[in-house]
Amino acid sequence: MSKAMLNLQAVDKFYNPGSVHEVHAVQGLDMAVAEGEIVALLGSSGCGKTSTLRMIAGFEEVSKGSIQLAGRDIHRLAPAKRNVAMAFEGYSLYPPLTVQENIAFALKSQSLAKDAVARQVAEIAQLLEIEEVLERYPSSISGGQQQRVSLGRALIRSADLHLLDEPMGQLEPQLRALLRGRIKHFIKERGLTAILVTHDQTEANALADRIAVMEEGVLQQFDTPANLKNRPANLFTGAFIGEPPMNVFDAEVRSEAGRLVFGLGGGVTLDYAENEFSLALRAALLKKPQVTIGVRPHAVRITDEGAKAEITANQWLGDQTHIAARFAGGAIVSVEHDRTRYAKGETIGVALASEDLHVFDTRSGMAISHGGALA
Repeated sequence: MSKAMLNLQAVDKFYNPGSVHEVHAVQGLDMAVAEGEIVALLGSSGCGKTSTLRMIAGFEEVSKGSIQLAGRDIHRLAPAKRNVAMAFEGYSLYPPLTVQENIAFALKSQSLAKDAVARQVAEIAQLLEIEEVLERYPSSISGGQQQRVSLGRALIRSADLHLLDEPMGQLEPQLRALLRGRIKHFIKERGLTAILVTHDQTEANALADRIAVMEEGVLQQFDTPANLKNRPANLFTGAFIGEPPMNVFDAEVRSEAGRLVFGLGGGVTLDYAENEFSLALRAALLKKPQVTIGVRPHAVRITDEGAKAEITANQWLGDQTHIAARFAGGAIVSVEHDRTRYAKGETIGVALASEDLHVFDTRSGMAISHGGALA
């Protein structure tokens, strides 16, 4: 990986500190972003991702910790001195200026010739599909168009870091899908470093090299999209990442006649040959009074054999089928790529392969294993 462009070290953010309404919005955040990397801050509303972005930009003070950008301490600098470009969720366009002037305004400090500015604005406008509104004013264009203008104004700047706050939240799905690929290519082609805030997993997966999953101000895991899905660090990340969500069951583990047995609710048991699990993992599991098992819906196989489950819903979504069933005292969801004809109330067999199991410590939520080997 390239050298670090951005470093956040033990960063905390408190709102209303010392009062009964104190909120610890960001807690001890450590994160290094490499030069030329695209990072997504992903999480639900109130998880701390926007507070983090605003601290980097300088619009929120850092309560504790430090932020370095391109080798400089920036956490005490005014926003204008940080060399950071930002596309705001609320657009923040200049009403008296046309769209073209709003985008070009970001180049004002670079003392470029008019034709060079016009060329760059035209390129950005074509990228974002806003050529037809360049001569119009912000008040006369749609919210989605305003959002693209704000994004263009940020991307056109030469900056050490580009911050994108929910950059495509107002766009219709088809346009959003088109622009994701274009924007990623634009950023990568120019070697820009970018951080985006989003609650959309699809957007984070499509754009980011790495994703920082946050919850209640705490960084849960900072990793590649593939590792977040296949090797979640904890139960929160495992259950948060993925659509449909991971199936989760509490289980007791025991060894019986060379088999490793997981006792689930409703009298359901899953048993496997012990050699399907590493020796170290078997020892670790047998020390736990209770564990939590996770399995992705795409890995749930419906067979004539296996543990029994009762169909509660069968939904065809146009390209895949989601089958929900009562299982082990709870519910399980399986994803099939073909259309299926299972009826509500029908009994099916469910098979969960050992290589598809994610096992977590029930008390701490931390991952114990993935696919039969220690995490």
